[in-house]
Amino acid sequence: MSDQLIIFDTTLRDGEQAPGIALSPDDKVAIATQLARLRVDVIEAGFAASSPGDFEAVARIASEVTGPVIASLARTHPDDIDQAADALKPAARNRIHVFISTSPIHMEQMLRMTPVEVMAAAVEGVRRARGYTEDVEFSPQDATRSDPQFVIDICRAAVEAGATTINIPDTVGYATPAEYVDMLTRVYDEVRGGNEDVTISTHCHNDLGLAVANSLAAIHAGARQIEGAINGIGERAGNTSTEEIIMAVKTRQDQYGVELAADTTQLFETSRLVSRLTGYPVQYNKAVVGRNAFSHESGIHQHGVLRDRLTYEIMDASSVGQRSRIVLGKHSGRAAFADVLTKLGITLEDEEFARAFRRFKELADRKGEISEEGIQAIVEAEAGFAPDLIRLEGIHVSGGSDETPVAVVTVSQGGTERRLEAEGDGMINAAFVALQDAFDLPATLLDYRVSPLSAGADAMAEVNVIVQVGAETYSGRGVSTDVVEGSARAFVSALNKAAVDRGSALPGT
Repeated sequence: MSDQLIIFDTTLRDGEQAPGIALSPDDKVAIATQLARLRVDVIEAGFAASSPGDFEAVARIASEVTGPVIASLARTHPDDIDQAADALKPAARNRIHVFISTSPIHMEQMLRMTPVEVMAAAVEGVRRARGYTEDVEFSPQDATRSDPQFVIDICRAAVEAGATTINIPDTVGYATPAEYVDMLTRVYDEVRGGNEDVTISTHCHNDLGLAVANSLAAIHAGARQIEGAINGIGERAGNTSTEEIIMAVKTRQDQYGVELAADTTQLFETSRLVSRLTGYPVQYNKAVVGRNAFSHESGIHQHGVLRDRLTYEIMDASSVGQRSRIVLGKHSGRAAFADVLTKLGITLEDEEFARAFRRFKELADRKGEISEEGIQAIVEAEAGFAPDLIRLEGIHVSGGSDETPVAVVTVSQGGTERRLEAEGDGMINAAFVALQDAFDLPATLLDYRVSPLSAGADAMAEVNVIVQVGAETYSGRGVSTDVVEGSARAFVSALNKAAVDRGSALPGT
């Protein structure tokens, strides 16, 4: 028994069957080229007989992509097998993958064939394929809902006809790990036996969320090939995720003890390419390649990872082409915030740090996640050189096209809160007028700019203003998910600077 686990990737065949995916031959060649960089062992390039486009894609991949074995799927029909062989001719190493259904419901409702007829078709199909190549795979489709003895009998017949790989598909994701192991054990013992030239393979679907678990469990039953698709794409709930299998085997060598040829550092890039060309997004919490797979927001987790990555990461992010990220959000603590500031080259005094951290937590409650750019903007806005003589505690604006806009601001000064109200030509102007009253400073707004810091409906924005008080000008900056609040904070920043510079006796002092 070989200790090499063969990774058979069917992203371009079974994966492409997911609703809405229509890869062009150029797309398929691009993905196949990347799969070769990933160093999968077999690329199932398509179903050559299914369409002229699929034939072209298989033929081009066979001609242009080197390294892996290039395979094409084929029914037991002679024309399917002939077209597969024709498309695969340019490949240095090729495989014809022959299949036929064996479950009672498939034989009765789809094939309209008896078990005897199915057996004969399987044998003839494998023999015909063997006439073109020494590498022939046979799959009894819907094996896990088939009569186990019939699966054993037809697989034995396929091996006698020349099949070198026997694949047991859980076509509708019906099996549990225990059931699947029982079936694979029988196939290994009764079909492969002592014939070391025959490889037992898995092909599991994810209808019950068990595709990866079933495939991995089958390794213990002697399976030495696993079929999967990048990002787990495929019909219905998809296929076994190629990247999850690779990293599970790499990470848990103590459990599986088989070798892989894959270059794991190519996993993330492969995932991104497949997502981009298929139009299928990768869920944020997808294992191995998801955006959050190596991200930490919880303060407790961040503290642990900052001390030692192994506290919460069982894989090194760089080993899959990702990077570990400390995501600053509402659950983040001071340690993570300080770590990001250090990485940004920002040093703050204790009071400045406290102010910036307080504002970060306020925004994180609304925004959820704040980028490094957002952190930098917060620090620049909240930890400036001027002290907060007056602090903005809240703002509410009302009015519209038919009503005069009104702004109500709440400010604090020396522990005392005040509420001021003013009208204006617009909501921003009303806020500016109310804050002039709060500072008792006659000011003129000279410049006003809004810059987005992130995308989406809850995007953060940075507001920069320049105000004139007397002969002097003062700049201010504010950051918020609300442009009116951000503007008010920018006004407060500028007016605080003016008040300190002028030594003004602010109201209430």
